[in-house]
Amino acid sequence: MLIQSPTLQLDFVRQYFPSLAGDWVFFDNAGGSQILRPVVDRITEFLYESNVQLGASYAVSQRATERVAAGSKAMAQFINAADPAEVILGSSTSALLRILAQCFRPTLEPGDEIVVTNADHEANISPWTELERDGVVIKTWRVNPTTFDLELADLEALLTPRTRLVAVTHASNVLGSINPVRAIADLVHAHEALLCVDGVAFAPHRRVDVQALDVDFYTFSLYKVYGPHQALLYGKKELLLALPGYNHYFIDDAAIPYKFQPGGSSYELSYSLTAIPEYFEALAQHHGPAGGDSIERAFDLIQTHEGVLNQRLLSFLRDRPKVRIIGRDTADPTQRVSTISFVVEDMSSDQVPPYLDAHNIGIRYGHFYALRLIEDLGLLPNQGVVRVSMVHYNTVEECDRLIEKLAEIL
Repeated sequence: MLIQSPTLQLDFVRQYFPSLAGDWVFFDNAGGSQILRPVVDRITEFLYESNVQLGASYAVSQRATERVAAGSKAMAQFINAADPAEVILGSSTSALLRILAQCFRPTLEPGDEIVVTNADHEANISPWTELERDGVVIKTWRVNPTTFDLELADLEALLTPRTRLVAVTHASNVLGSINPVRAIADLVHAHEALLCVDGVAFAPHRRVDVQALDVDFYTFSLYKVYGPHQALLYGKKELLLALPGYNHYFIDDAAIPYKFQPGGSSYELSYSLTAIPEYFEALAQHHGPAGGDSIERAFDLIQTHEGVLNQRLLSFLRDRPKVRIIGRDTADPTQRVSTISFVVEDMSSDQVPPYLDAHNIGIRYGHFYALRLIEDLGLLPNQGVVRVSMVHYNTVEECDRLIEKLAEIL
């Protein structure tokens, strides 16, 4: 007997996001999601009750230290890291990847090779390509311009005994396509290289399990996963211990993650992260009996709901003769996240969002820091793409409201 999956109850979801009570429809979520009420509550709680320096002997400092540590522990559990020390918190994904690349730099020799893609956000490209000045050879794994896919055979052709690292996105913030990270990891590791994955466009939509993926490094922005303006970088413990640090010279190399956190992390923001996995656990518990991995069950609900949103918008766009979808046109949520980009014949992409502004619908156009991809696809003269990025708190009614207004101009 087929058991029907429960439908995501949007009334329950949206009560966690006070900003959704207003008049605006937020479809620019890939740039930054709305924030959970409990996250804001934790920030306030820290600042009012424990806003002191860490590591002192007095009670308030001890409480602050425990709260910051709780944030790292919560994130380690959220991504299934083996140890909280494998979680580095910082100001942004861009900053964390630059720190990682600079720490990786002394381990390389002239002639060593790094593979980047032309589909990533620049955060996971420039920190690596800048190592060319030290004699590192940079190779580019390019998207097939017809299928919009990064094909494994193309990566395999780039790998050699000198390959030290491959940097790739888990999901493109323009194309929306989900890349097969575990298969990529297996291929990269078979060539005795390391894998660094940018999960910024993936993490708001699907469960991240760093052990199941067998990634060496993985990063994403927490302000796009319903949290504060902070980011996370995961690294396998043995790799982090072996890398030189980025902090003061007297910080011990065994002091992870602190040796990668000059100035430390934001205390109040770190503590607020404890509310993120609690939200997903509450989501799972609300929709059915307990059992198994509650965060996994929550993301299963999210995937199913986002598949409905995908189907609704993509069906509309396919039927507009002047519209070209940039990315896979499938609505299958196992193949793509609900970030959907398109261009319009005889219309510059910058003409579309302002029309929707007047109707309190927020979308965006541009290259979204994936400039190399937009250039290679020949879309820069068109002012890039129009991007609609939906998440699980968006409703079918909001999607229909968007479609109604797009129909007036497309």
